[in-house]
Amino acid sequence: MSRKAPLGSFLASNPFPNGWTDGLFYREKMRAIHRVAPAKLEGRGRVLEVGGGRSGMASLLYPEADIVTLDIDFDLSKNQPSWERSFFVCGDARSLPFADDSFDVVTMFDVLEHIEEDDRAAQEALRVVRPGGCVLVSTPEAGWHYPYFKSMRPYCPHESELMQEWGHVRRGYRDPELAALFGRQAERRATFINPVTAFFHDVAFSRLGRRRRKLLYALAAPLTAFGYLLHRPSTRGTETAFAWRK
Repeated sequence: MSRKAPLGSFLASNPFPNGWTDGLFYREKMRAIHRVAPAKLEGRGRVLEVGGGRSGMASLLYPEADIVTLDIDFDLSKNQPSWERSFFVCGDARSLPFADDSFDVVTMFDVLEHIEEDDRAAQEALRVVRPGGCVLVSTPEAGWHYPYFKSMRPYCPHESELMQEWGHVRRGYRDPELAALFGRQAERRATFINPVTAFFHDVAFSRLGRRRRKLLYALAAPLTAFGYLLHRPSTRGTETAFAWRK
């Protein structure tokens, strides 16, 4: 039986540089995903990571499982994690090249907001996951904005620049919109990047130089640590992780 990685070791594998400052938002994302992901998979487990890019999140989450990473960008095949049981497939989330009921888990971490025909991608994920398996999704809330704090606006790119750079076709989702895509409410949900920790997110993607970012991180660290430690799955957040069971 393939088990989910312990939370501590999973968070310690944060691939984003400076995981407690510039990469704190990614650590928060990983914790939220860990909270909603199934604790164990049947047998060795087979996981499909749709739009996985280079992060290898699914391999970190389920280190004993067989992982298939699917991305539409073939060039990403040249820089994939080197796990023995990790494989790359070039393909389209709207038309997955797999049989029905092929995977224990399908992940779509920060993917749906990049796809015009998101309804097709959601239905394809449900098609290829086995009965009793899960589809895991993370996505921004529809009402998010960057920077979160108005005082940071002079030092940050406009959010439209980031959305274009990141390839967003929509800002994000409200819960009812995702429920409509997957045909029902999610079984589990956990938010991340709350109104306190959002300051570190603002600074991380600002135009400030490294020295000024480090100073702001140091000044805000006590309050940010408080916000991080007290964050619960239902805490107000700018992004959310979800789990749907088939």
